[in-house]
This record gives sequence, structure tokens and C-alpha cells, in this order.
Amino acid sequence: MSDAIQYELKGDIAILRANNPPVNALGYDVRIGLMTCMDRAETEAKAVLIVGGGRTFFAGADIKEFGKPPREPSLPDICTRIERSPLPVISSLHGTALGGGLEIALGTHYRIAIQSAKVGLPEVHLGLIPGAGGTQRLPRLVGVEKSIEIITSGRQVGAAEALELDLIDEVQEGDPEAIGLAYAQRILDAGKGPRAVGELPCPEVIDFDAAYDAAIKKGRGQIAPATAIRAIEVCCHTGFDVGIQSERQMFTDLLKTPQREGMIHAFFNERAVSKLPELKGVEPRALKAIGVIGGGTMGAGIAVAALLAGFDVTMVERDGAAAEAGTGRVSGILQGSVTRGKLSQAKYDAIMETEFRASDSYDALSNADLVIEAAFEEMGVKKAIFAELDRVCKKGAVLASNTSYLDVNEIAASTSRPADVLGLHFFSPAHVMKLLEVVVADQTAPEVVATGFALGKALRKIAVRSGVCDGFIGNRILKTYRTCADHMIMDGASPYEIDKAMTGFGFAMGPYEVADLAGLDIGWATRKRLAPTRDVHERVATYADKMCEAGNFGQKTGKGYYVYEAGKRGGTPNPDVTALIEAERADLGITPQNFTHEEIQRRYMCAMVNEAAMVVDESIARRPLDVDMVLLFGYGFPRHWGGPLKWADMQGLDGILADIKRYAEVDDFFWQPSALLERLVAAGKNFEDLNKGETV
Repeated sequence: MSDAIQYELKGDIAILRANNPPVNALGYDVRIGLMTCMDRAETEAKAVLIVGGGRTFFAGADIKEFGKPPREPSLPDICTRIERSPLPVISSLHGTALGGGLEIALGTHYRIAIQSAKVGLPEVHLGLIPGAGGTQRLPRLVGVEKSIEIITSGRQVGAAEALELDLIDEVQEGDPEAIGLAYAQRILDAGKGPRAVGELPCPEVIDFDAAYDAAIKKGRGQIAPATAIRAIEVCCHTGFDVGIQSERQMFTDLLKTPQREGMIHAFFNERAVSKLPELKGVEPRALKAIGVIGGGTMGAGIAVAALLAGFDVTMVERDGAAAEAGTGRVSGILQGSVTRGKLSQAKYDAIMETEFRASDSYDALSNADLVIEAAFEEMGVKKAIFAELDRVCKKGAVLASNTSYLDVNEIAASTSRPADVLGLHFFSPAHVMKLLEVVVADQTAPEVVATGFALGKALRKIAVRSGVCDGFIGNRILKTYRTCADHMIMDGASPYEIDKAMTGFGFAMGPYEVADLAGLDIGWATRKRLAPTRDVHERVATYADKMCEAGNFGQKTGKGYYVYEAGKRGGTPNPDVTALIEAERADLGITPQNFTHEEIQRRYMCAMVNEAAMVVDESIARRPLDVDMVLLFGYGFPRHWGGPLKWADMQGLDGILADIKRYAEVDDFFWQPSALLERLVAAGKNFEDLNKGETV
């Protein structure tokens, strides 16, 4: 008998206790143990209690089995075996019962949970649907519409909500095994027998075609949520056994899709990206008090993120009025959390009264463990601030810049302690966006790097190591694929065609919608900054500068690439932009060509991949997976593609390189093939090989 399931008989109740730490994943040994112990229980008990040992119930499938041939017994077989037992089977839930863990619980006849337990079916986040009866049993308990919401979102459901939905039968406080035993005894004392969820009536029918279309639109091309709706539809129209077979076929079909491959890549590497060999055994510096320089949108967002993570925060602004305005922004963000029920009023009061303060004096930062500068993006401003921080901050304090582009080595050189300086590039809004680029300068000490990653973990960010270059990982790549889009505009495409093509690829917004949202003055400032050193061969359109010179900066001014009307969602194409583009083409003697959406997507992605390969080759990003996580969590790259370099692997690097060389026949200044890309193709390898530690 497998040790992964411990069997114990207490009176008339057989206890099947999961013993597969750390999360009781439903691997082969656990499945064998459940099957064997169920057989034994039916020979010597009157009821069965299934409970998790340690910190959780079954938290889901064993990720070590992903991509490997299936081994019997399968999870659907286990769930059916449990459900069809002649004995009443009770599950007692604590920790998390997710995916296959919840499907095991749905296979039992009665479910009890402690208050802190959470359940869910998160398979859509892996490009899959529940494959062990989740789409067939859940609707029979909670109804179709709630099942669709839970399964297509993949969210976790708390015990109180699960009780209200009739997903579980009772919530109690106490030891999960003790309350489970007491509940099982009550079932026996009441003379209750098995109560199979699969034998409940088929749920109500809704307009499944409309639900399917809505899921496709919301998922921006991701197929797993929409497939889950089709599986739930089967539940409403067929018997349970047919439904189980149909669900399993849909699950198996999704296993073979590129989307599943991309999302598995994202799942694993979201966890791997912050595990750096160079930091093994390196202790971060202690963090309790954090300083923030600047109370604008970014500074306020950083302050809120730190406050919500439990840090003491001091904000410094240039004068009293600016400090007061920064306090107002912090308060406003936190009040929004109170309104949405994410933060209690008592916690808000405690933060604003004792954990946050604003000042117009750098001296207020004398006891800060880490200071994050979030001031205007101009080197002179940054260097002056760091000189002041060097003066007032205690020995060992970490000094960080939130710069998006500027040279962190030059910033560090303005202090007497360059080993204590690094970049912490947050993304706006900083209290929401998950990405944090940890920019390591030439002299940054290892423990300072470790402190940056420790902060990222405390803030629940995806922290990615970057070297120093203009724009670091994300903004450097962004500049290149935006330049590619700008070239297509001059050659005949419209901003609106490009936006539509890229939302069709899976981005939430196209590049020109994003530019309007961020503010066109940001790109304008960058173009002016780089103009003195620009290569004479570089193609740079001037129509965007003319838009800015006219005061049109996007959404904040009501006009940019799009026109925004008060009270209306989104914008409409700005005809003035089209006129400016056409005039510039005429001045340059360019005959416009037509681009299909597929051609736009291919060029855009080839530019992204080529620059990303250069970023890896130069060790700005240590691994291809670092690039993928930056683009996924900071730039809205569609998760179901796994990231640009995972997308490239799935498309085939030889074809991408061939297209880049074809584009270079027309513009060999912009389209310069990455040496790494050429080496990979020549060696018959791909970016995933580099993630595994191979070299070319």
C-alpha cells in the first residue's frame, strides 16, 4: 500500500489521510493509495473520511507529471470510484482544494470545510479545462451560470461563499480531521447513505452559444474558457457518463494545443524567474522602513504597494504643497480599496495615522532601510536626488531608482556607495501591476540584489533581473517593436489597422491605444533625448511630434491617435492623425502598400523576438524565460502564447530568421538579425534549450 495515503480505522469510520507533502499533489502514488484504501475501507468500515495531512487538502495535480504519459488509475477513475462507493464518503477541507483536489471533493458524498479553506478549478490558467468531472459535477451543485463564472475565471472560492452556493455542506472551525470525524459520525447516526453528485438532475439550460462567444471575446482568443462552456453544455443535455467522456475528450484535445504549451510555460517560469543561482545563500538586508521620493502617480502607487505589504513608508516631495498632494493620492488609492471591500476602514485608519507620512525634507529618510526614487525621468534630477540620499541615509540603506530608461551606473556614480544602488523599475499603476525589473548595476552588491528580490516577493510582484542598458529588458524591446509598427505606418498601414491586428493576436490593447493611455508626451521626451545621438540611417517619423506640439497627448488631453469624449468608453480614430501621416508619406515620396493583419502581426512579432534575442545574447536578460515574464506581466503579452520567445519556439526559429532576412533586403539598418538567433538556427536549437542551461 502506498505511503502517500495513510489508512486508519476509528470505530466505524475509515480515515484516508493524504501524506504527500508539501501540498498533497495528486500524483501516481496518491491515486494508487486512494484506490487501494477505498477497497480496504469497504471491507471493514461503515463510512469513509478523506482528509489532507499537513497544511492542505489535495491542492491539485502533480506538476511533475505534466507532459508525461498518463499512468493508471487516472484521476477521473478515482473520482468515479469514490462517488460510487456503497459507503458514505466525506471530505474535510482545509488549505486549498484546487483543480483535481476539488474534483476529489466533488466525488465524495458530503463536504465539510474550515473557515479559511479555499476551493477552485484553475485549469484555464494552464490552457485546460477540469478533466476529472469538474464541468459535470459542479453545475449539478451550484447551477450553470455560477459554474461558468468559477471555471472560466479559475478563481479561488472561500469557504463561506462555497457554503452559500451549496458547493459544500458545512463550515466549522477546528482541526480538519476532528471535525470531519464528528461530521461523518453524524451522517452515520442519521442513517444517511451515499449521495452522489453525478446522480443529481441536469441543470438548467442557458444560451450557450452566447456564453461561448462572450468567453472567446473576453479571453482574447484563449480557447480553454470557451471549451469549458461547451463541456458544461454537455452536462445539461446528456447523462453523466456521456458527459464525463466528453469532458475528458475536450481535456485531452486541449493538452495537444499550442495554447496549453504556452500557458504551462508561463505557469512554471512565473515561479522560476526569481530563482537565481547567483543569489543562492545570499541573505537580503532587513527591510522595515521604506522611503519614496516623489508623490506623483508612480510614487503614490509604490507607496501604496509597500503600505499594503506591511512596510512603514515615508514619502518625500519638493515642498509642503506637493507632499500634501502626494498624501492625497495615497489616501485616494487606499480609499478605493476600502470602497471595493479589499481593505477595512480600521486598517486604512491605522495606515494613514501611524504607518505613512509625507515630508518635504530628505532628513526624514535617515532611518529608511530602502529608498525608492520615483522622480522626473531626467538624469540631472536623478543624480541630485541620489547625492542627497547619500548624505542623509544610514549606512547599509539600499538606494533604488525607479527609472524606466536611464543608466543606473551613472546614477550610482553620483553617490559614495555605488554597491548599495540598484534599479527597481515598477510599472504603472505600481500597486496593481505585477512586474518589477530589478536592475543590477556594475557595482551592485549581491545582498542588495537579494534585497530587491525580497522586496518584490513581499509586494507580491514578479521580480526579474535585468542588466543595464537603455530601457532595460522591457522598454528596450518595446522601443524596437513600436519602431517596427511606426515603420509600417509610414509604409502604408494605419495606426488603427495595427491596433486591430494586435488585439486580434491577443493583446488587450494595440500599441497606439497604449500610447494614448500612457501619454504621448512620454515618447516625445524620449525621442528628443535620443535625437543628438541618433544614427543618420534611422527612420524616424515626425507626425507624432507634430501631434504633441499641438498639445495632443492622448487620453489625458482628450485627443491623440484617438479622440476621447467625456462619458464615453474608448475613443474613435482621430482624422487629423491620418492627414498628418499622409502628408509625411507624400513629402518622403513613399507609395503606400497594403498590409494584412497577418503580415502586421508577423512583422511586429519578428521585431520583438529579434530584439529580445539580442537582449539575451548581451546578458541584459540572463535567460529567455526572463524576457517572457517581463513581456507577460509588464506589457500585456497574451499569456496563452507563453511570452515572445516561447511563441518563437512554437512558430519555428528558422522561419522567423528567414523572414527577418527578407525584411532586411528592404531595410538592413533596422532589420539586423540577432547573432544568437542565427546560432540557434544553425545548431538546431531553440530558446527553451537555453532555459535548460544549454549553450550555443
